[in-house]
Amino acid sequence: MSFAADLIADLERATAGKPVPRVKALHLPPAAAAASKNGEFCALELDDGALGITYVLLDGALTRLAAADDPHTIVGMDALALAREYAASDGAAGRAEAARRQLRRTLGFAAANALSRTVMARMGFAPPHAADSIGGIAPQPGDHVGMVGLFSPLLKQVTAAGARLTVVELNPDYAGSYDAYRVTLDPAALASCNKVLSTSTILLNHTVDAMLAHCRKASRVALIGPSAGCLPGPLFARGVDVVGGSWVTDREGFIDALRRGDSWSAFAYKFALVPADWPATPA
Repeated sequence: MSFAADLIADLERATAGKPVPRVKALHLPPAAAAASKNGEFCALELDDGALGITYVLLDGALTRLAAADDPHTIVGMDALALAREYAASDGAAGRAEAARRQLRRTLGFAAANALSRTVMARMGFAPPHAADSIGGIAPQPGDHVGMVGLFSPLLKQVTAAGARLTVVELNPDYAGSYDAYRVTLDPAALASCNKVLSTSTILLNHTVDAMLAHCRKASRVALIGPSAGCLPGPLFARGVDVVGGSWVTDREGFIDALRRGDSWSAFAYKFALVPADWPATPA
């Protein structure tokens, strides 16, 4: 099965016979913040206080959500029912219907992350703080590091260590050779990398299975980003060694900062979760 299907199956098992929270609100950053990193994510809030974060600049999702009825019509919805829309197949559809389904998948993914937080809270689980911002891949001279998604602030951390760097991107505008790294559109380039650092956006755009299939020879695969708030079992099963995300510690402060387009880093910490830290999701 796909990662999305496995994640929903894990959530179904973990909530079977237990109350499932409902959607309380969708919190969006202001449109004016879309040009900065403070406007890249939204948060879906459940009535038990859980928050699910997801990226909203993919395919203009922020603009479309701001103009759509979905942020209002999902309020009161069963969180698991909305999460299932993340794993829904495309099927035959025109352009308008395909765009509508993509928007619902974005909301479904946010719901899956929020419900994952509910499950973890019921387990009494909180992930450990991250020791660094690059998933513990510890680049060394002689390493060939693959980066899925161009993490501009992290480039120097890899190249300054003397490692060779290849970046896999979807945006053709970035393709080319630069002073210390190369950007390609071909994910097969990951097959020659011994360490891989990936953006969590591959969870949202459903490319995670295809990307990880090219990373089987890597000794360490880290998947990081605020969107990586889901139950990690399906990722560990696919060879991911580190899942790094953002763990909200002050819900009200986080929501207020996000809605104002301000930094919310003071209201959450970056975590790094490895298989040894993760107890099996309860059935």
